[in-house]
Order: sequence, then structure tokens, then C-alpha cells
Amino acid sequence: MRQHQYLRSLRNKLLHLHACLLQAERINYEQRRGRVSSGELLQLVIEHEQFAWLHRISELIVHIDEMLSADEPILHDDLQELMRDVRELLMPSELGNAFERKYYHALQQEPAAVLAHAEVSKLLASDVEA
Repeated sequence: MRQHQYLRSLRNKLLHLHACLLQAERINYEQRRGRVSSGELLQLVIEHEQFAWLHRISELIVHIDEMLSADEPILHDDLQELMRDVRELLMPSELGNAFERKYYHALQQEPAAVLAHAEVSKLLASDVEA
């Protein structure tokens, strides 16, 4: 798979994962505080600490967007570093850092997130050049 194609696929899979995790976090929030509108949710995602952990995935997506839109070619080492960063971030752990714990609990609660995680993991395990 060519590098641009691979990055677009990774971006789309990360976006889907992010959406699943956001939905799980929204449900948790609404169970405690009541329903929120789409506009309120956007404000929460931007400003509320409960949603802050999702920013790390957003940052990876933005980084991919920057790589895809850059005038320079995508260097093999840069792609490998990005893949390493994604792999390291998406390591759920019940006893890990704040992100790892939140990610672990989200995967326990949201079957769609488990499937999305599996899709990202499958792509990361594939050969970029295939």
C-alpha cells in the first residue's frame, strides 16, 4: 500500500475510533449530568477535563493531515515514527497512565471501540508498501 493511501486509511480508522470513544465518553457524561446537545458536546470536547484525554488521538489525526498536505514527500522514517506513536498511544492498561486507563475502560464499555481499535491495530500490523 502506498504511503499516502496508508496514511489516509490510518486517518480514517483513527477518526472512527475517536468517534466511538467520544460516544462512550458522552454516554458516561450524560449518565451523571443529563443530556447535552451537539453544540454543548463540542464545547465539552474542547474544554472539559473529562474529554481531554481524547485530544491525544485528535493530535495524531492532525499530524497525519499535515503529512498528507505537505509539499515534501513523506519520508519512510517519519511514517515509521508516526506508526510507532500510534501503537504506543493505543495501549490500554488498567494500571497505566491517565490515557491508558481511560482507553482501557472505554474498551471495556464500548464494543464499537473494540472493533475500531482492532481495525487500527490490523492496519498498523500490515506492510505499508503492500
